[in-house]
Amino acid sequence: MNLSAIWPKEAPPIDEAKKFLEKYKNKKIVLKYGGQVMASLKLSKAFAEDAAVCNKIGVNTVVVHGGGPQIQQRLNQNKIESKFIDGLRVTDNNIIGVVEDVLLNEINPDLVKSIEKFGVNSVPVNAKNSDIIKVKGSKNSSLGFVADPDQINEKIINELLANKKIPVIAPIGIDKTEQVYNINADTVAGKISEKIKADRLLLMTDVPGVNDKFGKLIEKLTISEANNLISSGVITGGMIPKILTCISCLKEGVSGVVIIDGRRPHAVLYELFSEAGAGTLIAVSYTHLTLPTKA
Repeated sequence: MNLSAIWPKEAPPIDEAKKFLEKYKNKKIVLKYGGQVMASLKLSKAFAEDAAVCNKIGVNTVVVHGGGPQIQQRLNQNKIESKFIDGLRVTDNNIIGVVEDVLLNEINPDLVKSIEKFGVNSVPVNAKNSDIIKVKGSKNSSLGFVADPDQINEKIINELLANKKIPVIAPIGIDKTEQVYNINADTVAGKISEKIKADRLLLMTDVPGVNDKFGKLIEKLTISEANNLISSGVITGGMIPKILTCISCLKEGVSGVVIIDGRRPHAVLYELFSEAGAGTLIAVSYTHLTLPTKA
């Protein structure tokens, strides 16, 4: 393959990237797409190109997207008030309709089209067009139609990957009555990573990664170190559920989870195919942290 023909100019140098190509060939990675990257045309285009490049060089790539800012914008337009409990949107009958419409009819198909512009096959996957995510019901009655995944149909994902296609998955689930539920996208990405036994999960955020108490980026963390940072109050707020998702994935066999800075163009390629990486790599132990990525 002529790598220079598909490699973005703003991505890591090709000579450096070549060192990592064999490491990820035929491996499975899950990319959680969200945050500011979704609101920026430049960043969203770079993300779509990254996903396509990964597919072209033989990396089995799964995309899970969020949609919080777009959902909020639609709610504001419709003059529908919403509130949050522990970072989760309270979702009543009016709001779940907006969530479903924005995720399934706006973000999901737009992202599929963006990825396909770079010459790969991408497929929209959601709980309405397949039985990809099943839920038992609301995780908390005060949250309304908000749930955690109960069952993930990994067969659908693995079949698409086997055919060199990129599944683009929306974070909604349905229960046995076909009721739609809103699910946190980080949680969906984590559970999918566990079920397909992904080699890497990359969670895109609006920050450089995990910072220490002095505000300096921590490039590598073990599970025990991450837990200590939470208990000592260094990791706070919305970063806590992200870290807990990471820890759950690692305990279920995912090799490494990275919280990456989605504000950086081609952050995915920098994380996977450069020495420096693009965020904080979390693994079970330092033995697992001595892999070529961010080694």
